[in-house]
Amino acid sequence: MTVLTIPPGPFNLADAAELGLSADDVYRLIDDGLVRRIVRGAFVPASTPDTPQTRAAAVARVVTAHHVVIDRTAAIIHGVNALTYAELDLDVDLETCALRGHTRSRRTGLEGHTRDLTPTDIMRVGRVTVTTPVRTACDLGCNLHRRDAFAAMCALAREHGLVAADLAQMLPRYRGRRGVRQLKELAPLVDPRIESAREAWTFLAIRDAGLPLPEPQLWIEIDEMPTYRLDFAYEHARVCVEYDGVDAHDLTADQRRHDMERRQWLRDHGWTVIVVRRGDFTADRLDAWLREVRTALKPAMTNRRW
Repeated sequence: MTVLTIPPGPFNLADAAELGLSADDVYRLIDDGLVRRIVRGAFVPASTPDTPQTRAAAVARVVTAHHVVIDRTAAIIHGVNALTYAELDLDVDLETCALRGHTRSRRTGLEGHTRDLTPTDIMRVGRVTVTTPVRTACDLGCNLHRRDAFAAMCALAREHGLVAADLAQMLPRYRGRRGVRQLKELAPLVDPRIESAREAWTFLAIRDAGLPLPEPQLWIEIDEMPTYRLDFAYEHARVCVEYDGVDAHDLTADQRRHDMERRQWLRDHGWTVIVVRRGDFTADRLDAWLREVRTALKPAMTNRRW
C-alpha cells in the first residue's frame, strides 16, 4: 500500500503535485480525515490548528498579492462560515477584488469583483489582505439572502466583538449600493449574543411577525446561581423560545435528557417553553410556532377595566 506524503503546512494542488500527490489523492486524504480543505484549492493537514493565521496562509496559496479577499471567503478567514449547507462539500469559488490600479481576477476558481475599498476597510492576516470584520459583515449584509445575511452578520459580531453601532457607522459609505436597503434594515438588529445561524433565523422570524423582540441568552438563576440559559426570553411574561439544533440537542441521550429536565423545571416554575427545530422556518410550521409565541405573550391578567 502506497503511503502518501502530506505537505507539512498550508498547500495548494501545485504544492501537492510536487510531492507526487494528484488532486484525487488530496480529496481521498480529505475523505480519510487527514487533510482539511479551507477554501477551493487550498488545504492544510488535519492536525493543523484552525486559526485565522492558518486559514489566511492557506488562502495565500491561491490568491495573488494585489487581490483583497472579500465576502464569504473573508468571513472564513475571520472564523465564520457563511456558506449554505449545500455548498459545504463543494469547491466554491474564492471571492476577491483587486486593489486600486489592478485588474480583477479572471482565474478559474476565483470570483473577481470590483469594490470601493479604503485603507480602513482592509487588514493583513498573515500574507493575505482581507476586508476587516466590520466591512465583511456589511458587505454580506448587502450580498447574501436576508436570513443568511443576518446570520453571518451576527456571527461576525460574536467573533469580533462588534455591535450594531459599529455597523451603523459604515452605512453612509454604502449609499446607492445594491443591497443597501437590506443592510440598513438588518444592521440595527445585529446582536453578538445570538449564537448560531438558526438562532438568527428564529430572532428574525419573531421580528418579522411584528412581535416584541426577546432577550437573547438570558440566564435563569437557582439559589442565586446562573443555572439555565435560554436562547430567547421574555422574562416578565415568562416565555422562552429555544432553537434545538441537532448537534447541541439531539445527538445523544444525555442531551435529550438534559433538555427534558431543564424544560420541565422551567414549566414547573411558570415558564412557557416554545421549541423551534430545523424544519420550522417554512409555511405552516413557521406560522404555528409564531402563533404559539403570540398567544403566550397575551397577558392572562390586566389591571385595565375596559
